[in-house]
Amino acid sequence: MEQKSNEYKTKQREAILEYIVENKEKHITADEIITRFSKQDNPIGKSTVYRYLDKLCKENIIRRFTIDGSSSACYQYGKDGDSCHEHYHFKCEKCGELFHVGCQLMNGIKEHVLEEHDFMIDSSKTVFYGICGKCRN
Repeated sequence: MEQKSNEYKTKQREAILEYIVENKEKHITADEIITRFSKQDNPIGKSTVYRYLDKLCKENIIRRFTIDGSSSACYQYGKDGDSCHEHYHFKCEKCGELFHVGCQLMNGIKEHVLEEHDFMIDSSKTVFYGICGKCRN
């Protein structure tokens, strides 16, 4: 019986990782994962989701983002390379959506800050706050 339990956990973990990979362009919260799998015959428990997310972070398969003190942490697949270092994050203060923005001009600012001010910006952790186009209209 114990082996089946381990197999079950492995299947759960595979399902979580598959879901993250399928949504690798998005930032996903643990609650979104829990909700996604709650509709199955064998839902994945909250503690299992959090344990596995922590493990994936330690293995550098996913990245964990905490945007502010009031929002839940979100996760993004990152094994395909350091793609998150190539863009910035914009967060809408009205709807809460988090966007990836790759912009050559902003990369120029990053280079300027390094050369002129001897400070290296980590764009993967840089978040600009404002109002998105949908919310402004």
